[in-house]
Formats: sequence, structure tokens, C-alpha cells
Amino acid sequence: MSKVKTSFFCQNCGTSFSKWQGQCHACKEWNTIAEEIIQKEEKKAWKTESNTVSKATKPLLIKEIDSTQEIRLNTTDGELNRVLGGGLVPGSLTLLGGEPGIGKSTLLLQISLKLPYKTLYVSGEESQKQIKMRAERIVPNSDNCYILTETKTQNIFKQIQEMQPEIVIIDSIQTLHTDYIESSAGSISQIRECTAELIKFAKETNVPVILIGHITKDGTIAGPKILEHMVDTVLQFEGDRNHVYRILRSLKNRFGSTAELGIYEMLGNGLREVDNPSEILISHKEESLSGTAIACTLEGMRPLMIEIQSLVSSAVYGTPQRSTTGYNAKRLNMILAVLEKRAGFRLGMKDVFLNVTGGISVDDTAIDLAVVAAILSSNEDIGIEEGFCFAGEVGLSGEIRPVNRIDQRIQEAEKLGFTTILVSKHNKISIKNNIIKVVLVSKIEDVVSELFG
Repeated sequence: MSKVKTSFFCQNCGTSFSKWQGQCHACKEWNTIAEEIIQKEEKKAWKTESNTVSKATKPLLIKEIDSTQEIRLNTTDGELNRVLGGGLVPGSLTLLGGEPGIGKSTLLLQISLKLPYKTLYVSGEESQKQIKMRAERIVPNSDNCYILTETKTQNIFKQIQEMQPEIVIIDSIQTLHTDYIESSAGSISQIRECTAELIKFAKETNVPVILIGHITKDGTIAGPKILEHMVDTVLQFEGDRNHVYRILRSLKNRFGSTAELGIYEMLGNGLREVDNPSEILISHKEESLSGTAIACTLEGMRPLMIEIQSLVSSAVYGTPQRSTTGYNAKRLNMILAVLEKRAGFRLGMKDVFLNVTGGISVDDTAIDLAVVAAILSSNEDIGIEEGFCFAGEVGLSGEIRPVNRIDQRIQEAEKLGFTTILVSKHNKISIKNNIIKVVLVSKIEDVVSELFG
């Protein structure tokens, strides 16, 4: 019998050590290093008739490789399809992470109940009766969804060989364990080995696998980073449990863009796809209030109209406060410096609070112009006319710089009923005969005269 081999792993970041020590030099955390058994039996975890005789691959010229587009599997969920890049790629491994109670299991159960493909939903956290209770609330019946409550990978693969599913969903990877590693479920070595077995299964059978992953207290996917490196796609399910809206982002995608965004609304009967995100990002108010401006931003290929709220008031405690929610604090300080230096607004001794409504974070510099408009509106205590929106970047010299895909932004604003949009005069606008009025501005003074002049 071979000698048992052990190693020491940091449970926070996954770094391995030859001996125990108090602090992990990689992540600087204390008392996170634990000993784990890494010796495993020389057995194959996943066996098929095709892989009993291994075939050596040979190198091919790149021009000889078949480049035909892989047919993706439609998940019947428009938001998930968009974030994945068009659907599930056969043989791919997708990881879905998010905070406890955010709705990860609900999302995947809801999708598996509606899929037209034979789906195996493996749960290591809930019993079959618990899943049935939740399924009746979402979609009462399904002819394609099979539920298995199991945590041992050998038993899971045995059931997979018997029923031959077209899609496999694992809830969650932290609950699985294999006989070939003697450490406890959820440990670094177990997660690495179980994921490796699932990757081998997915690549050899061309069956897509979706994993649910827990996250740590600092918001990263538990595992730790080794799990993200092994899979093809990493999705993050975000939101506040006190609010009904959820955001699905792509952090890594080998088969598509990572800039796409999916938005859901949590209801009593499951998650509803939000086709028009602007409905949740713009508040409906009866009268015009100062300090609010509408910006046209882009998330991937999707244009969004978001509301920027600002509050400017005299500093009571001497040192002025600068507070932002959903917007880069350093960029706010830069814009305030530009307003003071280039436009002559005295904001140095005033508190400035900025908020992007809807609970989302925006990195698009095209919302700078709306930020300026909201700050000036609050400072002057004059409301911006209803129907105005903005799309432009503010430079350090006070100029309004052009932004990309301006035609798409203008069309989205027009579609949502806005009457006027302020953009940079240096933008090249190809579409003509707009119903919406396009106002071209070159510097902050032009914006002030257009709004308050």
C-alpha cells in the first residue's frame, strides 16, 4: 500500500505549504492553514466505453482544425442566454456564485424545470421533498427534470450513466466528495478533485455542467480561486436580499463577452426576467426635483437609462464629505475639481453625496455628464426639465468628450420617451431624422447655459 501523502492548504486562498505555519504569506490571513490528505487511489473516477482505450492526440495545423460554430443549447431564459453569450456550450463547465439566500438554487431549478432537454438536478443541500415544494411554487410539473439528492461523485456518475442526461446541474460543489480523497467535503483538495472529475465527464461526453458555488465573507467564490481557474464560465448572482431585483454578471467566459448583464425580479413564484431594465433604474416622480439627472449607459450590448441622484449642502463639521454609491469616488473628486477650476463653481466647502439608483455599480465614463448635471442641479436647487438625458465624458480641461456607440444610446433614449439628449459635439452621429432633440455641447459652460440659462 502506498504511503499516505498530506499537504497543508490555506482555506482562504488555496495556497499549498509543505508544513504548517500560523500565517499564510499569500493572503496574510492567520490560522487558515489546515492539513489535508492528497494521496488518492489509482482509479478512474469517470469511465465510459469510449475512454477505456485512450487515443493519443496528434498536433494539427491551425488551418486544418474544424472551425464550425458549436451549436449552443437554449436555456429558455433570455437573460441567462445573453450573459452566457447565446446559450450553454456543449461540454462546458459553468460556475454560478452568490451570497446565501440570493436565489442561485431558485434560478437554476426554475431553468431546469423549463428546459426542453433531459436534465439531472443534483442537490447535496436539500431533500427531494424540499425541492418538490419549491418546484411547485415555480413550475408545477416538468417532463424533463430529474432530481437526485447525493453528495458522493461515484454514485452521481453511476446515475448519470444509467439515465444519460443532456444537462447536469450540481447544487453545490462544496457539498460533493469523492472516495479517492480522504479529506472532508468543502476542503481545497475535495473541491479540486470533484471539479476535475466533472471536467473530465463534461469534455468526454459533451454534456454541459452547471455548478453552484458558495462565496466567502469578503464576497469571493469559496474554493478558492482554483475553482474559478478550472471552469469555463464564472457567473456572479448579485443583489440585496432586502430588495427584489437581482443582477447576473459574467466574471469569466471562454465562449463570449464578460460585459453582458442580466436582471431579474424576485417574485413569489420565482425569478422574472426584466426585459426593460430602465423601469427599475428610473424612479417615477410626480414633480421635478433638483439633484436628479438621467444618464444613458451601456452594459455589454445593452443600453440602460439610469438615474443619478446628487445632494450638495454646506459642510457642517468643517471638513466636507464626499460619499458615493455605485460610482467611483475618485472620479467624483476629479469632476468636483474640474467644476471648481474650469467652471468656477465653489464646491470646496460643501458636502457632496452621489447615488446611482437601483443598487447597481456603473463604470461607464459616459455618465460623467449626468453626474455634472445632477451636482449642479442640487447646488443651484433647480430641477432639470423632465425628458432630458445625458451621454458624455468629462475631461480634465472641462471639455465634453465623445463616447462610443452614441447612435444606440440615442435610439434607446428615444424609445423610452425622452425628448432631449445632451451629447458631445465631437460625436459622429450617423442616424438622422430623430424625434428626440440632440443637443451638442463642447464644454461645461454649454451644459450650464442649456440647463439653467
